[in-house]
Parts: sequence; C-alpha cells; structure tokens
Amino acid sequence: MDGRKLRLISLTPHLRGGTISHNRTYEGSFAGRTGEGAGLRKWRKFRYGKTCKAVGGPHLSGGCGLAGQPVHYLLCGALSAAAFIVGKGLFPNKVYEVPGEPEENKQEEPEKKEPPKSTGDPEIDALIKERDRAVGEMRRLNDSIEDEEISAQIDHLEEVTRKIIDLVVKQPKKLPQIRRFLDYYLPTTLKILNAYDRMDAAGISGENIDATKKKVEQMMATISQAFDRQLDALFGDEALDISTDITVMEQMLQREGLGGQKKDGDGGVTLEL
Repeated sequence: MDGRKLRLISLTPHLRGGTISHNRTYEGSFAGRTGEGAGLRKWRKFRYGKTCKAVGGPHLSGGCGLAGQPVHYLLCGALSAAAFIVGKGLFPNKVYEVPGEPEENKQEEPEKKEPPKSTGDPEIDALIKERDRAVGEMRRLNDSIEDEEISAQIDHLEEVTRKIIDLVVKQPKKLPQIRRFLDYYLPTTLKILNAYDRMDAAGISGENIDATKKKVEQMMATISQAFDRQLDALFGDEALDISTDITVMEQMLQREGLGGQKKDGDGGVTLEL
C-alpha cells in the first residue's frame, strides 16, 4: 500500500459555521501493515480531538460528539416506563369485545360436568347410574328409529322408567319390588329395541327383517302396559294404607253420629258431618 492514500470520512459531527456537519474528509498516507495501524490511530486521535474542539468540548455524559447519545436513550427509556405505569393505572387488564367480532373467534370455556353426588347408599347410587344409562339409551334409540308409533312408545317407556326408579330412590325400602324389572324387563326391552334399530337401519326388506320388526311392533304395546303396571304396583302399600284409613274414618263417623246421609224437605240429599 505504499504511496496509496486512504480517504476516510468522519461520521462524528463537528461545527461548521454554527451548524453541525458530518462531512469532513481526512487524507493520510499509510505504508505497510505497521504504517497503516499507526496512521489509523493518529487519525482517530485527530478526529476526536477536532470534534471536541468543534462542538465546544464534552457534554452531557462527558464524552465528545455523539458520546452523549446513551443518555438520550436512558431518558427515553425512563419516559416510556413512566408512560407504561400511568397507562396501567388508567387502563387495567380488561378484555373488551370489539363490535361485530365473529362468534367463532371467541374462545368458549368447556363446561365442566360435576360428578354425581353420592347418596351414601351404594345400592341407590348404582340405581341412579342405571337410570341415567337406560334413559340415555332410550333417547338414542328414539332419535335413530324413524317409525312415529315406535318413537311415541319409547317416549312413554322413558317417562315411566324414570318415575319408577325415582320413586325407589326416595323410598329405598321398595327396591326389592323392582328387582325383576331392573334385572330382566328393562335390559330385555333395550335389547329388543336395539335389534329393531339395527334392522331398520339396514334399509332393505326381507323375510327375517320384516318378520322380526313386526313382532317388535306388536310387542311394544304389551311392554308399555307392563311398565305401567310396575309403576302402579309401587303404590300398592300406599293404596292399602289409604283404603284402611278411609274405612276406619267411615266407621268412626257413623259411631259418633257425624256421618251418613239425610234427605231434606225438598227431597234432596244432605251430607252431615
């Protein structure tokens, strides 16, 4: 690099005619690797010296030229932090809905299903679980089977089944009365309806399918009557108690002269108590 001139442009601002200029050019001659390093050090020293004289010496943080810029950054950072703190105080963390926001963009929290509460009696807990399972299966079959008559009969069976089990849940002493209903009639009814649903979904007419479906349709009326009788049987003890109370009350009313019928003057009948 002998005889070669290196043209350097100083980016350090200096004063020229009362204004800051960035376009001062220095030329130096460098010879060899050692000469180049020495020349560069001299140029840096010359540059900073000129800059300090041009701008009137160190300022702000004590440096020359742009050496004071970090203070500006700190000042801006402090102002930003202060603005953030004031903004958090005026506008706390809240979620605002934008008018016209699509519903699909809103995040819906999944509903949490609470576990069924225990009654303290394992048999009753199992009975409630069986009720929910049977009623849920009836609803599924009802939605799947298209025949309106069968669908109406399933609705009736669902209602009666719920009433039977709910009554026993309230009066556990009646549980032995529905053992056969729970162990045979209810599960067999669901089995028959499931078979009907599968054959109906096949979508074809055949000797086996048509004959079986017809038998199920004829049997459903009998099954509905059996469920009704099972519910009625649960009121047998209560009906007997009420009948006994009525008989005793009638006898007491007769003995005390507070009961009986008496005809009035117009030929009408008056009940005396």
